[in-house]
Amino acid sequence: MQKETIPVIISTGSKKSIWLRISEQRQLIVLSFPFVILVLIFNYIPVWGWMLAFKNYNPGQGIWGSPWVGLDNFRELFADAEFYKSLKNTFAISFLKLIFNFFSTISLAVLLNEVKNILFKRTVQTISYLPHFVSWVVAANIVYMSLSPTDGIVNQVLLNLNLIDKPVPFMGVKEYFWWIVALSNVWKEVGWGTIIYLSAMTGIDPDLYEAAAIDGANRFQRIIHVTIPGIAPTVRILLILSIGWILSAGFEQVYLLMNPAVVDTATTLEIYTYNYAMKYFRYSYGTAIGIFNSAVSFVLIMVANYISKKISEEGIF
Repeated sequence: MQKETIPVIISTGSKKSIWLRISEQRQLIVLSFPFVILVLIFNYIPVWGWMLAFKNYNPGQGIWGSPWVGLDNFRELFADAEFYKSLKNTFAISFLKLIFNFFSTISLAVLLNEVKNILFKRTVQTISYLPHFVSWVVAANIVYMSLSPTDGIVNQVLLNLNLIDKPVPFMGVKEYFWWIVALSNVWKEVGWGTIIYLSAMTGIDPDLYEAAAIDGANRFQRIIHVTIPGIAPTVRILLILSIGWILSAGFEQVYLLMNPAVVDTATTLEIYTYNYAMKYFRYSYGTAIGIFNSAVSFVLIMVANYISKKISEEGIF
């Protein structure tokens, strides 16, 4: 008889515990409702608009009145040479931004973590993350002025160091555009990204540093064997999430920095989509590009998460 009643007791207790937890967290659940509604309105409800990719949308006929064209928009997309050029530019810019951002933010965070002077540390943090709050409209003008061939500070420094014989029109040379976008993004975002890693470093047990010092490890060795492994889980999570945005090179930044001289290396998928959807009013074609972007991003996140779990048994899900 006891064996028969045990499963019933356990099942009832588990149900009670679930409802008890819901009751205890009812205020948090209620407070989360506005955010759930926000996500539903702006992230899930608009997905029904994907049907435009399978129609020849005409604003006069409306969504339901426009004729179905099946996969014609996708066939045209994959047959367009400009699409592959924009795809290459997007991957190149996103890859450079990903590499530069990770190395710069981790390096700055490690260096600031080793600084013992609190006033100096906070001053550097403030100066480094202030550009994050500057609009790209302003930041792009700063980049243009800094790289100006007439009175830009970069050309002036290079001339004074005898590294160049005459000013270089950086913004007019298409081979430099990818690097300009990546480096200007580092200048603007390095301080903001550093905050996350500094927060992760505060969770590292100080006893580990003391034990490493007793074993004879110098400061550099403590960074390599204690600090870096301590923030590795954070690095992996951020890397997986960043890979999901690999097809987003930053529309505002690229659009404001590009000019007719560098259009061949500056046209990313976002610029390509904007041109067709907003300039040529081909909304169905633009939607097809958006679906391709979302599908590739989803696959990249799944693959990155799978590899991370295979290597470290940690992932975002």
